Amino acid sequence: GVAALRDATLAYLRWFHNRTRLTLAPTRQMVDELAAARFRGLSVMARGVDTVLFDPAKRSAELRAGWGAAPDDPVALYVGRLAAEKNLGVAVEAFLRLRARAPRAKFVLVGDGPAREALARAHPEFHYAGMRRGEELAAHYASGDLFLFASVTETFGNVVTEAMASGLVTVSYDYAATREHVRDGRNGYAATYDREDAYFASVEQAWTERARWPEIAAAARRTTTGLTWAAVVARFEADVRAATGVVA
Repeated sequence: GVAALRDATLAYLRWFHNRTRLTLAPTRQMVDELAAARFRGLSVMARGVDTVLFDPAKRSAELRAGWGAAPDDPVALYVGRLAAEKNLGVAVEAFLRLRARAPRAKFVLVGDGPAREALARAHPEFHYAGMRRGEELAAHYASGDLFLFASVTETFGNVVTEAMASGLVTVSYDYAATREHVRDGRNGYAATYDREDAYFASVEQAWTERARWPEIAAAARRTTTGLTWAAVVARFEADVRAATGVVA
């Protein structure tokens, strides 16, 4: 059955990886899970974020005006594939609950995917920005206020650290990138993994504490300044040297 196939696959992967000197995973959480499954020679290879590209300074009043958002109107942002596997329905419901409390709130979705057409029919009032890259993507991030990301299927979740670098208040589930970098209520909000009620409660808490958003956003930005790709590469080089016995 499926369980037998899963066990056989895990056994093969463990045999394969344990013959190597080093196995890298993107988070401490994943390293711990692999260690519990008797994998050896484990280390974290973190994911970096481009804090030059993703910067609160890219905030655009013109872009916000195009979304119909006045300077004080809260803008919730989603960045990612518009698809069921991203748990998009939870993010949408969280926004609708927020809008009930803040009628002038706007929801901007950056990305594309099979759920877009049905979502646009159900909620034509949302702003669908489509795919954005580079400077355009950075401006979209920085022009939001609250980042709603409810996915439960990420290996890491680069969009969380990109949003943090851009000075957004993030609300996401407590695993992957969030487990690694978000301290609940200090530099973002981390909801109990895969619990919709907990996610909605975190969004509610964020709204209740909106006077602290500048403080939380600044803390998020500070967190990401230690996550440069140069630092990631230096750690990777050190791990490889240690594993191979090569002295610098």
